[in-house]
Amino acid sequence: MQGRHEQVIYENDKNQKAIFKHSFPFFLNSITGTDGASAVISKTKGTDQDGSAITNVTLSDRQITINGSIAGNTKEEMAAKRNELLKLFNPRVQGWLQYEYGDVKKKIRCQVEDAPVFSKRIRSFKYQDFVVFLTAPNPYWQDVNETLSELALWKGLFSFPIEFTAPGIQMGLREPSLIKEINNKGDVDCGIKIVFKAIASVQNPSIINIDTREFFKLNKTLEAGEKVTVTTHFRNKRVTIEKDGITSNAFNWIDLESSFLQMAPGKNLYRYDAENGIDNLSIDLFYTPQYLGV
Repeated sequence: MQGRHEQVIYENDKNQKAIFKHSFPFFLNSITGTDGASAVISKTKGTDQDGSAITNVTLSDRQITINGSIAGNTKEEMAAKRNELLKLFNPRVQGWLQYEYGDVKKKIRCQVEDAPVFSKRIRSFKYQDFVVFLTAPNPYWQDVNETLSELALWKGLFSFPIEFTAPGIQMGLREPSLIKEINNKGDVDCGIKIVFKAIASVQNPSIINIDTREFFKLNKTLEAGEKVTVTTHFRNKRVTIEKDGITSNAFNWIDLESSFLQMAPGKNLYRYDAENGIDNLSIDLFYTPQYLGV
């Protein structure tokens, strides 16, 4: 998938960034490793068994290679461009690689495996080729931005400017449905971030995946202004509570039968609940679909 509308953006964790496309100063010649990932297949073989039995399949780290060129009118300009890339692709600093082609925009977390290697020959004394080798421990590409789905919310019934001419005006309306369907456009399961917010007292709020019957529940009465954030991503499972600008750990309030919910590809049905004060509960659900390639 290459063309003049293709570009790659790399930004490291020090907020240093460069854009590689089909124009200088950082010309993108090619990028490889963006499509399907390699699988690691575990097998067992019994006595007198023909063939084998597959017991597990996992994906390998994704290897990505960027081939490009830099340009400069003088040796000093060329040296400055080389130094910029060396700082950007620092092996001690991780970063995000964003791939764009037309309407497709996806990103992936990367580690520099080999810092930029520059060709020894400078073409026409103005151009010099380079190659960068990256590895992505999580082989899945993901959307550039999180998707927000509001499970429980209040909807406003008017917009400004407004003139109050009669008593008893209703300011907002509670969404009537306790069930929300969410479509995960990704290719595999993804973790989610659940944000429970209380506008008044809410006892033991929970969210359940109707399809799997798995649920996440808090054994706590949330008071007005309290917010609990649950993160279920792989290797990043957290539960925190925030009130008056102070955030603290909330793992001790997790119901022991709770699961750190994952969102399957396709349609997912979620239902929220509380043992008391459910109308005082607001729930936001954030997720980032993951893809096998771009």
